[in-house]
Amino acid sequence: MVLCAEPPPKLKIPESKITELADDANHDSPKLERRTRMHHIERHRSCVVTLSDMELNDLKSRRLLQTLEVSKSPGAGSQCSLHEETPTDTNASHRRAIADAAWEALKRSIVYFRGQPIGTVAAIDKSQGAALNYDQVFMRDFIPSALAFLMKGEHLIVKNFLVETAHLQSREKMVDLFKLGQGVMPASFKVHHCNPTLKTESLLADFGETAIGRVAPVDSGLWWIILLRAYTRWTGDNSLAESPNCQRAMHLILRLCLSEGCDTSPALLCADGCSMIDRRMGIYGYPIEIQALFFMAMRCALSMLKQDSDADFVNHITKRIQALSYHLHSYYWLDFQRLNDIYRYKTEEYSQTALNKFNVIPESIPDWIFDFMPSRGGYFIGNVSPARMDFRWFCLGNFIAILSSLATGEQAEAILDLVEERWEELIGEMPLKICYPAMENQEWQIVTGCDPKNTRWSYHNGGSWPVLLWLLVAVSVKLGRPHLVRRAMELMERRLAKDEFPEYYDGKAGRYVGKQARKYQTWSVAGYLVAKMLLDDPSHLRIIALEDDGHSRSRAPCLKRSNSCP
Repeated sequence: MVLCAEPPPKLKIPESKITELADDANHDSPKLERRTRMHHIERHRSCVVTLSDMELNDLKSRRLLQTLEVSKSPGAGSQCSLHEETPTDTNASHRRAIADAAWEALKRSIVYFRGQPIGTVAAIDKSQGAALNYDQVFMRDFIPSALAFLMKGEHLIVKNFLVETAHLQSREKMVDLFKLGQGVMPASFKVHHCNPTLKTESLLADFGETAIGRVAPVDSGLWWIILLRAYTRWTGDNSLAESPNCQRAMHLILRLCLSEGCDTSPALLCADGCSMIDRRMGIYGYPIEIQALFFMAMRCALSMLKQDSDADFVNHITKRIQALSYHLHSYYWLDFQRLNDIYRYKTEEYSQTALNKFNVIPESIPDWIFDFMPSRGGYFIGNVSPARMDFRWFCLGNFIAILSSLATGEQAEAILDLVEERWEELIGEMPLKICYPAMENQEWQIVTGCDPKNTRWSYHNGGSWPVLLWLLVAVSVKLGRPHLVRRAMELMERRLAKDEFPEYYDGKAGRYVGKQARKYQTWSVAGYLVAKMLLDDPSHLRIIALEDDGHSRSRAPCLKRSNSCP
């Protein structure tokens, strides 16, 4: 690649071709000094891009883009300044090309049932042979697709998805000889062609009985309620939410989650692998992702339950929201001062005024957290249970906490402060770490069971997931910090389309396409589109964000040290 002093000519894009964003010239160059990352990231800029041809009509190839060839410009012999910016019109052309390619890929992922659009498959990449379950419509995977379609004005596919999954919920769900609760929503479903000659179709749902690990998806029902509220909020159509089927579905989901047991915590008890992290990763217990989704789903449901709903049921939801908020603020929130307090914890306390209520042993605090925790910033940790605190950062749980207003305004700002302070660790070269840090060596062996897919800095174990960008954009727009996401968008636009929208990236900085990542992963495509539309028009944020209603949080009282321990 040759860098020149003169600005590049404006690109002309043939009608039958699609351009693609060139990889940044410093992709393989030595890293710039990390500590300049806050405000001044210097970049090399390529000057002339020669576009490769690609026929759009070849849909069987499942490739929308070809690799860009960067060549030397005639007469170019000098180098650009590190501070020189690529012309605005060229950047705009690149972004339009990526968006066009993304929309084309998203449309090709649509699944039809009896002639009507009903969802999108997980991925449309068949280069790896067996489809496994990537040819199915997943509840959680469809969320960014649904948001993109809604913002695009294509509402029917979202409505059909909500209606049909509510019907699937009513089916009997059996795993071996055990019957699952009525409120369980499917993890995924696919269209089964019963009789190709007669063109009869049915839906086959997976409630966990065929999933890897045989785990029921706790997050599916929560996402369903959140999506129903997004549809209602965006379209202004209350008839769907008020229909008997949707009212029943909400009741069943929440009654299942609110059911009483022997637990002393208002948090939702879960098995490992019950959410986006659907493999063994040590998140069993009370993972922050599920608690944040639970909080948001309850708030969304309160706004959609009909006025004649059971008053005791509504009151139960309201009290659970307050109890869960109190619990998460009291025991999950971590900042520099809180970490220092835990570090100085006494143990074996016995009284109602004990500070170390879960009897966490300070020596169990991992070494990495002391360097990771900045003076400015904070986050909700991954899990809390007796004698155990999972200090890992989990992206989804923290960003949902902001969007749902579980996090206070101060906490929300602190979470984004942490992202800025630890940009290289959490964003790196490809947004966005699903969790941090990665487990390795003996810890990886014990916690994951030597899972070959979740090796260090790969997949769920510290991998970088492009789909999470839309959440970063949403929370940044909500807090009025768009500069933060523009940096992340620039990183993604350098490679995402060129790499054919992979599922995830590997490596500590997210430099490498994941070793088992599917190409044209639908939520990677849709996540980029949602992020772009939110950034282009911040008013779209109303589709997903909840404002603080002033009644959803209960602050923890200031407790004094118990006398039970010296």
